[in-house]
Amino acid sequence: MLRLAYFVSHPIQYQAPLLRLIAGDPEIELKVFFYSDFSLKAYKDQGFGRVIEWDQPLTEGYDYHFLDCWGSKQWQSRLLQAIAKDISRQLQQGKFDAVWVHGWSWFCSIQAVLAANQLGIPVLLRGESNGLEKASHPLKKRVKKVFLNWLFQKISGFLYVGSLNRQFYRNYGIENDRLFFVPYTVDNEYFRKLAMLARPHREELRRSLNLDPGRPIILYAAKLIDVKRPQDLLSAYRLLSSDGVQEPEPYLLFVGDGVLRPTLEAQAKETNWQSIRFLGFRNQSEMPAFYDLCDVFVLPSSFEPWGLAINEVMNAGKAVVVSDQVGCAPDLVKEGQNGRIFAVGDIAALAEVMGWAIAHHDSAGDLSFQHIQKWSYEEDLLGLKQSLNSLKARVA
Repeated sequence: MLRLAYFVSHPIQYQAPLLRLIAGDPEIELKVFFYSDFSLKAYKDQGFGRVIEWDQPLTEGYDYHFLDCWGSKQWQSRLLQAIAKDISRQLQQGKFDAVWVHGWSWFCSIQAVLAANQLGIPVLLRGESNGLEKASHPLKKRVKKVFLNWLFQKISGFLYVGSLNRQFYRNYGIENDRLFFVPYTVDNEYFRKLAMLARPHREELRRSLNLDPGRPIILYAAKLIDVKRPQDLLSAYRLLSSDGVQEPEPYLLFVGDGVLRPTLEAQAKETNWQSIRFLGFRNQSEMPAFYDLCDVFVLPSSFEPWGLAINEVMNAGKAVVVSDQVGCAPDLVKEGQNGRIFAVGDIAALAEVMGWAIAHHDSAGDLSFQHIQKWSYEEDLLGLKQSLNSLKARVA
């Protein structure tokens, strides 16, 4: 059995089921180290602009430890971060065979890499970078390149989450034998099951939202902030009107909250249409019912490292529309098959691909469901074990 230490900023709703799966594997003894526990309590999410409290267990089913840290542990700013006191001691006491670090944006993550290097423990790195966002300032670009070249020399294996993430590492000269596929996934079984359970109650939910039967539904579910571009979706939706006056046949539902909500609601009110709804923040357990209700899901972000909502809604068998700046696009959205990809900010193109998705939502949804079944936690566990076996072979 290999002893694996996993370092991550805080308990994350998407990761908890995966950590339970890894902990249950007879070949891996997992211990998770968190830098903060803020997500276990109600907290103010700056993007949503409201207090959030997750309704799923985040620390059940695996061994974990909250690091003893100096400084703030609230993560309100990346410039005000905690510094861990006890990483080296924890690694020495645990006699770990490998260290796995999620991302490099936190001081504690860099501390974990350096401590592992000092103790001779190989390090695995998993991050979200996809190369789509370019540093605009030359100095910032140079600093980033120098930092990552320095960091990547200290890493034994890279766990890439998708094709853009893999290419990002290759652009930094990482060899193929140090790259292992550990895809960005959600708990497929959970979302599949809850969407199926919601299906008999679909019309009841539709009536509760005062939606006419038979009309298609376009769904947006994300923070209402500029980088997610909900304003583009609203503008494109208005182009679906046959004459600019009559409301489009599909409904448009916004699930989420954020600073743009008052502006969007005002713009929607100007149309005098009854087909646009703002439903506010909904917790994770509520989302499968909305995924089941919709026909098309749209994520128009100007920057999205991955876009796990696409994984989620594909488990409900729905057509998906994403911008070309969404990290999962090359892997999960098969152009003209289960969805469409458009150039971010191109309102006319977004309207066109939404029209296609509405017209083909049944066949596209079937393909979405089939495709996402091969993008699961089981692939994550397989890739992680391949990386650990590779590390073990190198030592031998």
